[in-house]
Amino acid sequence: MRSHTSPLNHQSSFRLGLIRSPKQLSFTGFVSPSRRRFGVSTPCYALKLNGSLVRKRGYSFRHGVIQVSAADEDSYDISSLYDWDDNGADGCMLSASDGEDSDVDIDIVLNPVSDLDLPTATRVSNDDALTLAAHRLAMIGRGHRRHRIFLGVLLNLGLVIFLTVLLLFVDCWGWKIVRLPLEPFYLTRPFLLSAFIATFAGYVCIPMLKSLRFHEIIRKEEPARHSRKKRTPTMGGLFFIPVGICVAKAIVGFSSIQVSGAAVATLSFAAIGLLDDILSLIKQDNSGLSPWLTLLLEAFIGIWFSFWLDVASLSSPYGMKMLVPLPAPLGLLCLGKCYLWLTSFCFVSMSNGVNLTDGLDGLAGGTAALAFIGMSIAVLAIYPELAIFGAAMAGACVGFLLHNQYRASVFMGNTGSLALGGALAATAGFTGMFFPLFISSGVFVVEASSVVLQVLYFKITKHLLGTGRHLFKMTPFHRHLELCGVKEPVIVAGAYLISSVLALFAGYVGLISV
Repeated sequence: MRSHTSPLNHQSSFRLGLIRSPKQLSFTGFVSPSRRRFGVSTPCYALKLNGSLVRKRGYSFRHGVIQVSAADEDSYDISSLYDWDDNGADGCMLSASDGEDSDVDIDIVLNPVSDLDLPTATRVSNDDALTLAAHRLAMIGRGHRRHRIFLGVLLNLGLVIFLTVLLLFVDCWGWKIVRLPLEPFYLTRPFLLSAFIATFAGYVCIPMLKSLRFHEIIRKEEPARHSRKKRTPTMGGLFFIPVGICVAKAIVGFSSIQVSGAAVATLSFAAIGLLDDILSLIKQDNSGLSPWLTLLLEAFIGIWFSFWLDVASLSSPYGMKMLVPLPAPLGLLCLGKCYLWLTSFCFVSMSNGVNLTDGLDGLAGGTAALAFIGMSIAVLAIYPELAIFGAAMAGACVGFLLHNQYRASVFMGNTGSLALGGALAATAGFTGMFFPLFISSGVFVVEASSVVLQVLYFKITKHLLGTGRHLFKMTPFHRHLELCGVKEPVIVAGAYLISSVLALFAGYVGLISV
């Protein structure tokens, strides 16, 4: 039987889904409809496909030799060669599309028909060379995977060192900030304690989440490489959010109204996220609560918290409430009743900002930890107890990050993301530190703004030009960077670096505003 080159032209693109066994030699192929398209330019390996003539939509595809592109999944949106279920399936899947304008769109699924042991001699036959090539193709990406996992560990280690050194520095000079003697390791102690407890809680709770099959629901429109995350457990906020709250309450005590109020607001937003996660698991899609109902519940809690601030008997270093401290020469700004609406807006915007940012391994957790530290420094001179709350929440985020680093073994889910946003907004609501809040949460602001700008730009261009256009390839903004070819760990590293600078600046602005 004669072999020849596949009739697919040079514009054809292929997706390698799996080569599991190093013993694969030859394959049979068949065609099935698909709508996946991938355009990559990588080193190619020739595999021999044996099969009969298959006809699809009037086009003929004969057996022959085709070129299979090999690349690691993080670079070209292809599924991992090693990240598959242990169901014993061997084989691989190729997707091909004959140009952008063609209506021919096929999948070629390869299954092994024979096995040969890998050659051990230096000189090998053609068949053994083909087997060795298939084995090497199966191993592609493992080195890249180890490198990127090491990069995730390195990012977390750098984050922990930076935050610890920063808190130790603040503790050493805290008496100059608040003009009163503070306990030793005033902020470092809750931070490290929460980090250790949250880390330990993760080792206990993550297997439980797996056994309960609380798996992440991946949206179809997300980049293809995220399909490997669909079996990762979610709702990790169930174990690290309570840790931060309990550590803060244990250190401060139950006499602090500010910490108690922030804890209640945090748990309220966690309850909204938990309800959304549970409904998503029941429906087995990413719908959960409707967006409008979620916004309504968030706004309700924000308004309730604002009016509670108005009627509660809370001490203030300024002698009156509803004041927003700003750097000189602006000074104190009295907003009156507008303060209540600004607080409600912060609850809704911060919770959704963190939720939108929670799309990459370690992205939301690390930036939230930095935002909490920035806010802790900013409010230290006004309410030192709230600074402890922020440090404890930052430590809980770091403990969660040890399980959420690339590649993540758990996601925080809406349970964690909404709770973190609520905790940040509550800290600003008690102190009036809204300006430092938006500075330290700069990454969340950018992510939320990208979604708003995308929608507005699409509607405006559709009204003016008749056809809506997109400002970004995909929103939130980190999805746009992914589709531009930026690696996931690189995006997270950049966000950490930017958030570190913003946290330092937010803390400084808060201190000079008092």
